[in-house]
Amino acid sequence: MIEHIEHRGELLALIIRASYAKPGISFFTDTSLSQQIGYMQHPRGKLIEPHIHKPVAREVHLTQEVLVLRKGRLRVDFYDTDQTYLYSRTLESGDLILLIKGGHGFEALEEIEMFEIKQGPYAGDEDKTRFSGISADQANE
Repeated sequence: MIEHIEHRGELLALIIRASYAKPGISFFTDTSLSQQIGYMQHPRGKLIEPHIHKPVAREVHLTQEVLVLRKGRLRVDFYDTDQTYLYSRTLESGDLILLIKGGHGFEALEEIEMFEIKQGPYAGDEDKTRFSGISADQANE
């Protein structure tokens, strides 16, 4: 239900499958990551105390993004920071992935709908380096 995608001891991504369910609050990310992923399951009537988030200065040096696949199937190809292909995983409807480090590419295996959540503001072409990826027949799951 939860898969850690690692390479040489570094966490590249975290996949949380749609089937994950656990009562209460679960956080999947280390507190040092600039994106935090949590899951909550509460019974009817559970009160979550109103709150305001205080302004806290944070430095973000690397964009991390979350994808939530609403519909379809999506192949995710993982690359190291030298743009070398490592392996692939397939996401199904309802799956969530946090992309933490390294490179990544995608192929829609079916028509997809998904949400992307990442830090802003977006820096346009300054935000990413594009490179050639693998073909579908090279994918290694």
